[in-house]
Amino acid sequence: MTLLRLQHIMSNEIAKRTFLSRPPEPPAEVLLNDPFQSLFIGTTKIFKIPFTWTYSNLTNPHIAVVGITGSGKSYFVKTLLIRASYVWNTNAIIIDWAGEYKAWVKQSGGVVVSFAKGDFLNIMDLAGMKPLDRTKQIINSFDILTDVSQYPEQKRLTEEAIEQSYVNFGFVPSEKAPPGKEVPTLKDVISLLEEKLQEGTYEYPAELENAIYRLRQFAREGEDFFARKSTIDLDKLSASGLVDIDLSGLPDEKFRALAALFILQTLKEKMRSEGFAETKGLKALVVLDEAWKVASDEKSDAIMIVREGRKYQFGLIVASQNPTDIHEAIFSNVGTSFILRIKFEKFMNYLQGSLNFSDFMRGEIGRFGVGQAAVEMAFQTAIRFPETFLLERIHGEEPLHVYTVDISDILTQSELAAGIIQRDYQFEQDELNTKLIELNISSDNIIALFKNVDANGRMIKIIDFIQELKTSGAQNMPIITFLKSLSLDDTIITRIMARSGS
Repeated sequence: MTLLRLQHIMSNEIAKRTFLSRPPEPPAEVLLNDPFQSLFIGTTKIFKIPFTWTYSNLTNPHIAVVGITGSGKSYFVKTLLIRASYVWNTNAIIIDWAGEYKAWVKQSGGVVVSFAKGDFLNIMDLAGMKPLDRTKQIINSFDILTDVSQYPEQKRLTEEAIEQSYVNFGFVPSEKAPPGKEVPTLKDVISLLEEKLQEGTYEYPAELENAIYRLRQFAREGEDFFARKSTIDLDKLSASGLVDIDLSGLPDEKFRALAALFILQTLKEKMRSEGFAETKGLKALVVLDEAWKVASDEKSDAIMIVREGRKYQFGLIVASQNPTDIHEAIFSNVGTSFILRIKFEKFMNYLQGSLNFSDFMRGEIGRFGVGQAAVEMAFQTAIRFPETFLLERIHGEEPLHVYTVDISDILTQSELAAGIIQRDYQFEQDELNTKLIELNISSDNIIALFKNVDANGRMIKIIDFIQELKTSGAQNMPIITFLKSLSLDDTIITRIMARSGS
């Protein structure tokens, strides 16, 4: 009721104003939606109007979120997922590249799936598809992740072996698979290629050997996460409330990308098979966070979901600290983009070129603090107001505790005067906690470190911070990796490590 009264007051206030030029924000009737069918995000910067997000008047429910480390990106995503579950009973599946969300999901009573703890996904699983279609999807994944497209004969051999492995297990390539039937694994595909090589009749054995080698990298003992019978039921997980699929335990980016592609492909097929539902809201939101290889390739199913998801009440949230990791086809098709703090000019150029916002808006984004954002919305019908506007601050479910690491004490006077080097780095509490865990700092030491920084107003000098990390058990190489993640120049990192006693 309070929200509805506020909407009435603000609508009357806006109605009294006479604009001599185009208004800087959408009107209140667009920003304030039915509170039972929309999600409160925050208030606008200029007229302080509460903004409640819904996709009912937008081209689709998909969202792009960009912002540097410490801008409030993951804080916003968590808030959105929680409120969507309250309002629409929306399921959430987080494809968690760096394990950033798993602690929060666990604390929230959700489900965490971790490949580091013995979980497997058989990429040959059919998910109700025809074997022929699934084969094409698998080959498409290898196209994105490996150099197989440069070797047509190896690609053909691999595709034929995948198709034959399904036939050997009793599947008809052009017919949908019956539920519960056992499927082959990538190891069965490799065995078929090895048999062909051993026969000695194939004209180009080197092509066969290379095709086998390419597949074996995903099937080695101890790294056969996708070449064994699945322990993960994606069909059930997609309807299990809040789910985090932690990819951080996988060996490298290629493995993480293969898992993400398979998950997106399976969820896309589930979305299509379930079809449209008459109920309002969103069935599911899928979060793809920092998945650069998956979000940047035009052949990725992320782009396919963005183009099709609306009619199936299926939303995709693509989040990244590097906007250039998100393909332009996603920016041009998502219904809403949230732009938080952006540091680099090349990132700003990419965003402004993709979203076409004004130079005024660009200047505002460059001055953002934690939790401030610009919102770009693509409406279904022609409009007479700006599609991009500013939020004073995102209002989340929890207080936004921000910790600041100040590096000004290691900068020279000329560096400080030039003003081209960022003087401080801000982190959300959960984000900093995750980074401390990645540095192999124990829970007790993390609590003690936070207590020390809290006592100083949640601010700490970089040299003091590094010394705290070392006292807590962090080693030099992980600390250097952490500093590199802040995009600090190598000379500054060397200076920090030298002055901290390394």
